[in-house]
Amino acid sequence: MKPCQVLLSTICVFFSLALFSQTRISGTVTDSTTGNPLVGAIVVAGEKNGTATDINGRYTLTVEAGTQNIRVSYISYIPKTQTVTAVAGQTTPLNFQLQVNENRLNLVVVSAGRFEQKISDVTVSMEVLSPQLIENKNTNTIESIMEQTPGVNMTDGQANIRGGSGFSYGVGSRVLLLVDDMPMLSGDAGDVKWNFMPVENVEQIEVIKGASSALFGSSALNGVIHMRTKYPGLKPQTNITLNSGFYDEPKRASLRWWANANPTYSGINFSHTRRIGENFDLVLGGHVFNDEGYRYLETEQRVRFNANTRYRFKKVEGLDAGVNFNIMRTTGGLFIIWYNDTLAYTPADSSVQNYSNVRYTIDPFIHYFSPKGHRHTLRTRFFRTNNTNDLNQQALADFYFGEYQYQYRFREKLTMTSGIVMTSSVVNSELYNDHSASNIGVYAQFDQRFWDRLSVSLGIRGEYFRVDTATTEYSLVLNKDTVFTSKMRPVMRFGINFQAAEATFIRASYGQGYRFPSIAEKFIRTSASGLEIYPNSVIRPEYGQSAEIGIKQGVKVNKWRGYVDLTAFWMEYKDMIEFNFGQWGSPLIDPLFGLGFKSVNIGHTQITGLDFSVVGQGEIGKTTLALLAGYTYMNPISLDFDPAVDTLFNSSDENILKYRYRHLVKFDAELSWRGFSFGMSMRYNSFMENIDQFFESAVTVVPGIKTYRANFGRNGDLVFDNRILYRINDQLRVALITNNMFNREYASRPADVQAPRNFAVQLKVSF
Repeated sequence: MKPCQVLLSTICVFFSLALFSQTRISGTVTDSTTGNPLVGAIVVAGEKNGTATDINGRYTLTVEAGTQNIRVSYISYIPKTQTVTAVAGQTTPLNFQLQVNENRLNLVVVSAGRFEQKISDVTVSMEVLSPQLIENKNTNTIESIMEQTPGVNMTDGQANIRGGSGFSYGVGSRVLLLVDDMPMLSGDAGDVKWNFMPVENVEQIEVIKGASSALFGSSALNGVIHMRTKYPGLKPQTNITLNSGFYDEPKRASLRWWANANPTYSGINFSHTRRIGENFDLVLGGHVFNDEGYRYLETEQRVRFNANTRYRFKKVEGLDAGVNFNIMRTTGGLFIIWYNDTLAYTPADSSVQNYSNVRYTIDPFIHYFSPKGHRHTLRTRFFRTNNTNDLNQQALADFYFGEYQYQYRFREKLTMTSGIVMTSSVVNSELYNDHSASNIGVYAQFDQRFWDRLSVSLGIRGEYFRVDTATTEYSLVLNKDTVFTSKMRPVMRFGINFQAAEATFIRASYGQGYRFPSIAEKFIRTSASGLEIYPNSVIRPEYGQSAEIGIKQGVKVNKWRGYVDLTAFWMEYKDMIEFNFGQWGSPLIDPLFGLGFKSVNIGHTQITGLDFSVVGQGEIGKTTLALLAGYTYMNPISLDFDPAVDTLFNSSDENILKYRYRHLVKFDAELSWRGFSFGMSMRYNSFMENIDQFFESAVTVVPGIKTYRANFGRNGDLVFDNRILYRINDQLRVALITNNMFNREYASRPADVQAPRNFAVQLKVSF
């Protein structure tokens, strides 16, 4: 026999003996009550050998033959250890059923680190909105439920977290909206289309407060709102929810524009989840809504359909793929500003912009969980928005998104998340002409636990942007000398969380953010109800940083469990972008002598404050109480404030940023007894002290704002909602919902008075 043949035979025998001396342990990890698989559970043998369960809750461990102690742990569940004898050359089955840890509030979130964590362990401030709250408040758009979130307020569709954003009409967002880990901002305006969100299929909404650009990229400058949609359990489930309501008479008779019957609204939500065979998941959803509108000519009709699919491959363990899609058509009339303060529900010029929009997303994806615990994810999205109106302002925007993410959990202690993101936008528009944009982001984050009490998170990201010919420019300057230049802007974040006692968690974090202006902010030129809006092709990107220190204290009363959270926060922005009034056009050619609004860099700003929230759910005696409440104090100021100049354009002489509140209070509680539930919501915001001086001047084209602000809202706005629900049986439930129950008249921004009291009846059928 030749030497090479002897060597080859020896190698083959060696590997055969090695394989024969080892064996595998394989099985599933499931919830002991529901039987549903637990995805991402950690399975460990010995000191160094470990893996994570895949999308089916399955795991496989390669171990030495002999007696093995196998330990399984999962967030909010009681860990479990079982002993098994592994036989050489065989696969030994070993299944686990874990029980929920009833001693803690079991809120599991994924947004903070893009993997499952207990909310008590994360290093940033977060709020969680449950699907029960969303449904019980008869939510027809996600925008309305965001108003109930502690620390968040909405200004004409703009999400504002802790005062980090002001008001800019329909363009740009410092808060990133995600649906299943992918951005849902339009390719042209970079704003959120709230009515496009599939509220009928929501599983949970997670809100991160503070800069989150390291993991999520541009537009996460002020925070993240992450909507997670649901997937089926072991049993098929169908839900049909119908609602119908009407607007009550406003307190001021002059606001009532209807002659006979009060305007109405009605809608239907449908969802169906099921597993087909053992390997195919299907989720279907539908939504139909018609609103006659409480404001004259402002109506809305929308139809939406969506589906989530996922196939788990039999021959490749841990591999699954699917395609999700969502499509919606909307028509209606768009109200922008009032006729005057007396006719606040009548639009300027007694006419509105009539529109017709079609939006859809197509989201192919692939996941692979290797037997060793390596997680590979490829997510893609195509998002088209096609907006048309009767003012010849058509805009067609295509947004392309692709992300590859790699994640590995080193046993139970260290999780590494890294990836690369690429986006592209192509816009064809009569409103701001034709443009294109692209973005590349590269990121990595490490989350480590020490001594089972200390969690440390460190993340870094690089961002490159291009809008037409404008690109990212970054320079590192030390001692007034430029030592480094790049086309990619770096941002980072750092956070720690220390468990000081059994239910006491202390955290601190620091994060940076970076946002490139949207196509609309740079190039829009239009007129809206007599207000001129001008482009700004030289507007610069904005950069921010935020820090916080907080404490979360767990609370247990009988079987009721929750937590109290107190946070002190600080945010600072450079080249902050705001919507400002000024003379941006030609005084000889343009309307109003060139006066109008434009997105501009206002300079260096700072926002500090305190954020307090209380969350909990459970039984107290014979009743069940769900609670979500919070108070936020904000001090938003300009660090470049010049009284001699700024007071000429601001309505306030104080140093406070425009279109912000100093105080926010949110409260929602639902008490259940037997088949009955009673819920009460409250929202309070203090007076909006500073707006553009133009709105209160004698030459304004929007009459009545100064008078209205003097007569309404000087002490802030306090709004209550309530709901009464009765569960007839497991399949049928009815509810009566009253919004703005005391018929409060209030405005979210100048010339935008909100709805009067309105009533709705809701019927839900489940089977």
